[in-house]
Amino acid sequence: MVSKIGTLRQIISELRHALPPGLLKNNLALQYLLTQYRQNKTTSEQLCKAREEMEFMAKTYLCYLRSSRMQQQIHDEFHGKGERSVRETANLVGFKLPHDPK
Repeated sequence: MVSKIGTLRQIISELRHALPPGLLKNNLALQYLLTQYRQNKTTSEQLCKAREEMEFMAKTYLCYLRSSRMQQQIHDEFHGKGERSVRETANLVGFKLPHDPK
């Protein structure tokens, strides 16, 4: 189980992947996220529905960021770049052509 701070760190890490270098510090999404974390900070003795809802939303946002990054990586790798040669296609799927040395 990931702690709330661990979830926040993972979200920040995903934002670093999504944004150009140097733009994270002034990012409105990060500022909003940190504000929400500070507003919903409670002790472990308190039972707070808003805190649990905030934790769920944070994990959902983390899943969204990860999935978006992975989808973009898959798209970049397999998106058609025009006509490919037989050799490029074989290399893409992990095959070797019969006349290639093993």
